[in-house]
Amino acid sequence: MIFYKKIGAFEAITFDLDDTLYNNNVHMPVAESAFMAELHQAFPETTNIAKNEWRQYRVNALNLQPQLKNDMGELRKHILRQLFQSLGLSGSELSAAIEHSFARFYFHRSNFRVEDNIHSLLKSLAERYPLVAITNGNVNLEQIGLAPYFKHIFKAHLHQPMKPHSAMFEATQSALNLAANRILHVGDNLHNDVLGAIKAGFQSAWYAHDRAMMVKEESMFLLPNVQLNELTELLEFDTLNFN
Repeated sequence: MIFYKKIGAFEAITFDLDDTLYNNNVHMPVAESAFMAELHQAFPETTNIAKNEWRQYRVNALNLQPQLKNDMGELRKHILRQLFQSLGLSGSELSAAIEHSFARFYFHRSNFRVEDNIHSLLKSLAERYPLVAITNGNVNLEQIGLAPYFKHIFKAHLHQPMKPHSAMFEATQSALNLAANRILHVGDNLHNDVLGAIKAGFQSAWYAHDRAMMVKEESMFLLPNVQLNELTELLEFDTLNFN
C-alpha cells in the first residue's frame, strides 16, 4: 500500500461497489446484451432501433428531469417509457411493459458471481468493523450475495444524490453514530469516492478492481489517505500503530 496522507484509527469501513469489489465493466455489456435479446424477442419492433435512438431517449429524459442523473433505475424506466410509447403502448399495457422490462434488466444487471476472495475478505472485515455499502449504481446485493456483510446499504436515488455529494456519506455517519473521521471509505473513483469522502470528513482508501492504478492517468488528480495494492491490505490495519 502507498500512504499519501496521515491516516488515523477508524471504527467502520464503507465500500463503493462497482469497479471496487468487482469489475462492473465486464458485467454490464453482458447484462445489456442479455436484456436486449429478451426485449427483441418480446417486442420484435425494437430490433431496428439504432444506438443513437437509445442515446436520444436518454438525453430526452435528462433534459426533462435532470435529477434522473442520480437514479440509474428511474432513468432507465423513463427511457423504456419513451420506447414503448413510440411503439403505441399506453395505459396499463405501457406500465406493465415498463415494469416487466426493467425487472428483466435488473436481473441481468446483477446476474454474476463475485470472486470468492472478496466474500472471504468481507466476511473477515465484518467480524472486525461495521461495513456499509455506498453506491451510485443499483446492483442487487442480495442477488450477487454480498448483502449479509453490510450493516447498511445506501444507493443514490432522486432524493439522495450520487457521490461525491455528501448525502450518502452523511446518512452513513448518522446510521453508524460515529465521527466522520473514524470512518474509512474505500472506492475506485478519485472524484466520486475520494473527493466525496474528503468533503464528508471521512478517511479514504483508493482501490480499483477494473484497471491499473496510476494516479497521474486518472481523470482527476486527487490523493487519498492510502492507495491499496490489494483489498486484503485492509486486514493489516489492525496491526498498525496510529499514534
